[in-house]
Amino acid sequence: MDNGIRMVAFDGDDTLWRSQDYFDAAQLEFEQIVGRYIDLADARVAERLYAFEKANLAWFGYGVKGMALSMIEAAVEITGQRVGAADVQRIVGLAKELLRHPVELLPGIRDAVAAVAAKHDVVLITKGDLFHQEAKVRDSGLADLFRRIEIVSEKDPATYARLLEEFGIAAAQFVMVGNSLRSDIAPVLTLGGWGVHMPYHTTWSHESEASIDACGERMRTVPSPEGLPAAIQAIAGSAAAGRFAR
Repeated sequence: MDNGIRMVAFDGDDTLWRSQDYFDAAQLEFEQIVGRYIDLADARVAERLYAFEKANLAWFGYGVKGMALSMIEAAVEITGQRVGAADVQRIVGLAKELLRHPVELLPGIRDAVAAVAAKHDVVLITKGDLFHQEAKVRDSGLADLFRRIEIVSEKDPATYARLLEEFGIAAAQFVMVGNSLRSDIAPVLTLGGWGVHMPYHTTWSHESEASIDACGERMRTVPSPEGLPAAIQAIAGSAAAGRFAR
């Protein structure tokens, strides 16, 4: 095992398996539902729904259930309380469909995680609804690769600092792999850790709100899972030598 890096953590949604695609499809259906009551061209539906989702994070957290409750609240306001019971039921149905979606791994991700796990301890750190995330992990077939699986309500510097203390390692010995700059990369870089950003083709607006400016030297970007082992190896070499990855 490389002396510089002692642990590599992976995000779940849109890093190991598809997720945002399903949320995007549900939002389009939501817009069709409220479109029966208003002119979609003038209503800024997506913007207004996101405002509800963001405001409700402190109440409902992340995941399908929080999105569904925000959709219902948004539908009531956007339609001027005219949304019908049948359409509210359709919105609830969208949530149930999201919860029933099978887990679809990203191509090449199992081989990539296994390759990294052959040289480092690997853990899974994902956020969202506890029951849904547990089901995804179970159905993914990847659980056996991870030393620990952590499902958290938020991914911020305080959460990562707590986990690092529990793991018994310093931030400089830790790499986080994920698609979200806001949740996966920026907080870890802030603590002095390392990050591998693997962008997904679609990202929720909330997860794009991040600034990594001064810490970018400790981050690498790969376009697909195939590039992960080499990126981790390069970071491990830089960490062992006491220099930033570039």
